[in-house]
Amino acid sequence: MKKIVLILLIAISLGPNRLQAQRILTLKDCYDHAMTSNALAGEKTGYSDISKLKDENLVRGWLPTLDANGSLVYNSSVIDLSGVLGSLPIPGIANAIKPLPHEQYKITLDINQVIYDGGAIKGARELEKADLSVNQKQTETDMYKLRGEINNYYFNLLLLARQKELLNTYLEIIEKQISSMQSGINNGVIIKSDIDILTSEKINIQQELAENEIRKTSFIKVLSNLTGLEIDTTTIFIVPAPKDELSNELLRPELQLFDLRKGQLGAGLKVIESSRMPKAFGFATFGYGNPPGSNFFKNEFAPYYVVGATLKWNIFDWNKSKNEKQVISFQQSLIENRKKDLTDNLNRLLVSKNAEIISLKDLIDRDNELIALRKKITASSKSQYQNGTVTATEYLNQLNSERQALINNEIHKINLSMAMIEYLNISGKEIE
Repeated sequence: MKKIVLILLIAISLGPNRLQAQRILTLKDCYDHAMTSNALAGEKTGYSDISKLKDENLVRGWLPTLDANGSLVYNSSVIDLSGVLGSLPIPGIANAIKPLPHEQYKITLDINQVIYDGGAIKGARELEKADLSVNQKQTETDMYKLRGEINNYYFNLLLLARQKELLNTYLEIIEKQISSMQSGINNGVIIKSDIDILTSEKINIQQELAENEIRKTSFIKVLSNLTGLEIDTTTIFIVPAPKDELSNELLRPELQLFDLRKGQLGAGLKVIESSRMPKAFGFATFGYGNPPGSNFFKNEFAPYYVVGATLKWNIFDWNKSKNEKQVISFQQSLIENRKKDLTDNLNRLLVSKNAEIISLKDLIDRDNELIALRKKITASSKSQYQNGTVTATEYLNQLNSERQALINNEIHKINLSMAMIEYLNISGKEIE
């Protein structure tokens, strides 16, 4: 980690033409693209389509239902009044009323219409809307976790980019020093072992640059996969600069999900209440049969119809709905406890992260003082080496100390930016 540093003066080191060809990427770009390219992103639309179809079906509950029915019935015993009527002193009356037929045929079209449902359909629609909100927020909550992974790779790429820039700058210093020392060797002023020391350091730097490139390529592949963006090794990553004033207000999607779940239970409570309300229905039956309708004394096929209305009211359900309401009340209490526990945990994380931010700001202030001092020491050591009062190794040690001070300073700057971004993510706020 000590070798990971901040690149200085990117715009200067890259020419105008290269800047134009290279892509500039921000952390917010990564967040936004990840939210649309992730496999879970389509779930919100899917839930919306499902909910729309369910709602259409619920609304159709107000439309009349049409049922076609047909039946054939054979009765082994039917009413026969001929014996009773034959005893009457009226000639021919026994033959006037024939026995009921043993067979009964009918084809009907039954129509049923809801007149009043006690708010059942309205409650079911509200419950479906609550289900949709919960499902979509759950998807949003699941995708919110991607930010932690994106942060990890994005800030590591920032550090690698800064490391590469500083290593190249340091390599240039070493190469210039070796070049200037070559004439000294030719004149017998400087011994060859001094150049060997700097050449060894040059090889170390080249190795670090090669390792840097390998790690950068690996991280870019992962970040591209997470965000769906086409990222290459020439992409410039911008250091996020959040505002110094960080609010402790919590807007996490998990907290919003708890509130939506409570609303979902509240909608379910209304459905339970509507089940105890009276319900009125109208009905009509249009049929064709033998005997027609209830006219059992007519032994022939003929059309008929029946119309009417019914009222249903479950006046006592053995406390079933009461128990269901208590279950919902307990579930709402459990959700509230979960929300409070998460809120407390998030507040503790904010306190810890704020302390880290304050510490990093203090370190950066001290880094600036140390860098200024190290630059003076390195300049003095270089002058002493040129005058022959110190060795190349001693000079190189001072140069390395200056480089390490710069490394630490840039690490602290990147870590400060990351800590502030993590603070925003913990609280659930968006970055600019």
